[in-house]
Amino acid sequence: MMKQGSPNNVEKRLLRKMSKACQDFGLLEDGDKVMVCLSGGKDSYAMLSLLRRLQANAPIDFSLVAVNLDQGQPGFPKDVLPRYLTEQGVDFKIIERDTYSVVTEKIPEGKTYCSLCSRLRRGIIYDAAVDMGATKIALGHHRDDIIETLLLNIFYSGQLKAMPPKLVSDDRRNIVIRPLAYCSEAELVTYARQQAFPIIPCDLCGTQENLQRQKIKELVRTLAAQNDTVPGNLFAALRNVKPTHLLDLDLQQAWADFKEGASSGEDETLRDLEDREDTSPEIVEVGSLSLSSRRV
Repeated sequence: MMKQGSPNNVEKRLLRKMSKACQDFGLLEDGDKVMVCLSGGKDSYAMLSLLRRLQANAPIDFSLVAVNLDQGQPGFPKDVLPRYLTEQGVDFKIIERDTYSVVTEKIPEGKTYCSLCSRLRRGIIYDAAVDMGATKIALGHHRDDIIETLLLNIFYSGQLKAMPPKLVSDDRRNIVIRPLAYCSEAELVTYARQQAFPIIPCDLCGTQENLQRQKIKELVRTLAAQNDTVPGNLFAALRNVKPTHLLDLDLQQAWADFKEGASSGEDETLRDLEDREDTSPEIVEVGSLSLSSRRV
C-alpha cells in the first residue's frame, strides 16, 4: 500500500487540485503560451513542475516558458536557475532589472519593501509577457497565500477581497492565473523536499522582521493548532459568499437588480446560492485528473 506521504501520492493530490482549479476558473485554453514566473522559491518550482506534468497529459495544447526576474539582490546566485532549467529541458528567459537599488533607496529604514517591490516586479513582468506574446502569466500563490491575503485586507485595509485564481490586469493586456489556488503550503513544502528543488531564498523581503503577512500566518497557525478546520473554513468562506448578508450598498443594489430581472427559475438558483453548501476541494475530494478539450 502506498504511504500517504510518498512522492507519487503527494504529486497526484497536487495535480488533482491544480486540474480542479483549472476547470473551475478556466485557467488554460488550447493554444495558450503561459509565462511561468519562477522566483527560485518552493512554490514557483512546484508550479512549473506540476504544469509540465499537466501539459503532458492534457487534451489541449499549450506551451510553457519559465521567466525569472533577476532584481539585482547582492549575492543572488545567477547560475542556479539557468542550470536547473537547462537540465530539465525547459524553455526559459532571464530578465535583469535592478529593482533592488530602487527599493532600498526609496523605502525608509524600518519600513517593509514588499509593496514597492511587488509593483515594480509586476510592471516588468506584465511588459515582458506582452513582448513575448504570452497569453497567460502563471503565479505561484497557493491556498494559504489566498487566506492570508483575505485577512490582511480585512485587518489592514478594510476590504473584503483576496487573490482570484484568474485576473485580467487593469490595462486589459494580461491575464494572470494562479494554478496552485487549491493547494496547501504544507503539501507544497513536502513536494519541494521530495523533488529536491534548488531553492533560492529572497534576500530582500526575507530578511525583514515584523512583516504583516508573517503575523497573519502566525495567527492562522495558532488558531489551527486549537481547531484544525480553521484554514479550510477560511478558504471555504471565499467559495460560499452570501451577498445579502454583507453591507456593501453597491453589492446590495446589484444583487437586488439581478434578482428583479431574473426569471422564476433563476430566482430558485439565487436562493440556492444563498443556501448552498460548501464544495471546497479541501473538504470534498476532487475527481481524477481530466481537462476539457476546449477550456480547462
